Amino acid sequence: MSAEEYGGAEHPGAAGPVEAASHGGTSPFEGSRTRTLMARVAAHARRTPDALAVLDGDTALTYGQLALSAARLAGELRKRGVAEGTAVGLLLPHAARTVVAQLAVWWAGGHSVPLDPGYPRPRLSAMLSGASVALTVGDKGALEAAGIPGAEAFALPAGWEPASADAGPAVYEGPEHADDTLAYVMYTSGSTGRPKAVGLTRRGIAQLVTEPDYVTVTPRDRVLCHSPLAFDASAFETWVALANGAAVAVSTGGRGSLDGLARDAERLGATVGFLTTALFHQLADRRSPLFGLLRTVVVGGEPLSARHARTVLRAHPWLELVNGYGPTEATTFATAHRVTDADCDGPVPLGRPIAGAVAEVRGEDGTPLPPGGTGELWLGGPRLAVGYLGQPELTAERFPGAGEGRRYRTGDLVSAGPDGVLRFHGRADDQVKVRGYRIEPGEIEHALRRHPRIADAAVVVRRPAPDDARLTAFVVPGDGAPPPHAAELRDRLSAELPPHLVPNSWQPVDELPLTATGKVDRARLAARPPTASEESGEEQSAPEQGAPEALSPLQRVVADAWSRVLGAGVAAPDADFLALGGHSLLALAVVEDLREDLGVELSLNAFFAAPTVADQAVLVERALADEDAGATGESR
Repeated sequence: MSAEEYGGAEHPGAAGPVEAASHGGTSPFEGSRTRTLMARVAAHARRTPDALAVLDGDTALTYGQLALSAARLAGELRKRGVAEGTAVGLLLPHAARTVVAQLAVWWAGGHSVPLDPGYPRPRLSAMLSGASVALTVGDKGALEAAGIPGAEAFALPAGWEPASADAGPAVYEGPEHADDTLAYVMYTSGSTGRPKAVGLTRRGIAQLVTEPDYVTVTPRDRVLCHSPLAFDASAFETWVALANGAAVAVSTGGRGSLDGLARDAERLGATVGFLTTALFHQLADRRSPLFGLLRTVVVGGEPLSARHARTVLRAHPWLELVNGYGPTEATTFATAHRVTDADCDGPVPLGRPIAGAVAEVRGEDGTPLPPGGTGELWLGGPRLAVGYLGQPELTAERFPGAGEGRRYRTGDLVSAGPDGVLRFHGRADDQVKVRGYRIEPGEIEHALRRHPRIADAAVVVRRPAPDDARLTAFVVPGDGAPPPHAAELRDRLSAELPPHLVPNSWQPVDELPLTATGKVDRARLAARPPTASEESGEEQSAPEQGAPEALSPLQRVVADAWSRVLGAGVAAPDADFLALGGHSLLALAVVEDLREDLGVELSLNAFFAAPTVADQAVLVERALADEDAGATGESR
């Protein structure tokens, strides 16, 4: 994100960092960029109590209602022991009340630990334990499914209703200025097999979102909130709206399909949105109507394709397209660049530091490099995380220094031009980004090595197409043992790890290739051509996948949709989408193709509940029959 006018100072040369310049302009809030977000919401509630704050399609809250609802819920949380420093888990779906709960946790003095109901129970248990969560707020069913004891759970009533602003204004009693008190604990993948709990501060969130000069947000805007709660982009989506008097437009049905996201954005009247880079690319390829609805789109997570950016900008020349970069440890975004058509002549820049961030390009010895030199990006400034909870040695390693000189070593290789604009050149380690998620292959490899019939494992990213990243696991069977089948490995890892950490394909190998220095040669593994039998992890030949004549007409339509998206022919009724390298983003594309080809609406949950061509053909047939029955009923 960030263009020339976005606050980056001129690069001072080899001796110093690139820093974000001070913000200009006036504000109705004195010292606004250091004011707590709770105080800002309360101030908005006093000044404009009837202004829209949150909507989700079923519920709409004004700032007066939001503040009063959060204050009342904070009182309930205090009765259950929440105080300053208490970690509170949030196991809630996308809804207006989830925003109320986040604000209430802070208002009560605690900090939030966002949890994903789709994670397996062992993963949720590890997250709760690692963050020392004392109480988890959620829906009754989700709390029970996660196995959270009753004494540690607070189920929001099924008939929960927002407080009426008619009951009087909410009086905020708490610190007026943001400090280094924790706001969130966000989890990222860990190379040792243990996920890392990143502690983000109230100061860091407030400075990121308050009157940002790297993106346009006004009180008239509605910011689309569709990212999973456990993904740090969701914090940006929520608080960049509420910090600036805008409304949070919570998408409750847009994550099931690409077109559904556009429909939800239109239904909610969204004007500003964040998209992971992979999702942006998919939407750009399909000429999504979403870009005609939004005024501003922030993109982040992986390198932005210049081709896709140019396609969108030329179709929608009014669009403010912002390329955002930043690890969770730097509070979502550290740099930004407003993308123009001219930027698309080459790799799209990362931009300049924003919102108080400091960026330094350093060599292997840790010394700053002059403009043009490629080295590791070290980030600093007041928005850095406090570190990794419960992992002091790792914190010291990744966050060297103290005070204003404290830095975070990103592991990203960049260069800075004479104008201070940063450009990305890859990674200094094995960490990868897939569909916006940061993934440490070591965490997956650690889980695979615990299998009794696996001696060793390595995980790499393959790209069958420029915009399609897939995790591939290479497994070395134990002495004399046959390699486990792909389905067994997938089920095993799915019971331990979040979906984005489960590989898309599996290949048994006799041994892992090594570099001259004795490390696993991941480049050679990634370059190895896949075969049908290796992709499935089973000893079978391509003909067993079936022949075209083995498919019914409806199965052929499904298989053709799969083939287009997967980039490989699918010709068997029992072909499995996941076994062929499919993942959630590709599934969204198939759902869109089936909607366009047949006029049927399938949810993502239904798609993955019917993982074979034959199963999905049955699903499509039922959907068509339901539509015919509905049409017949209407005609009568």
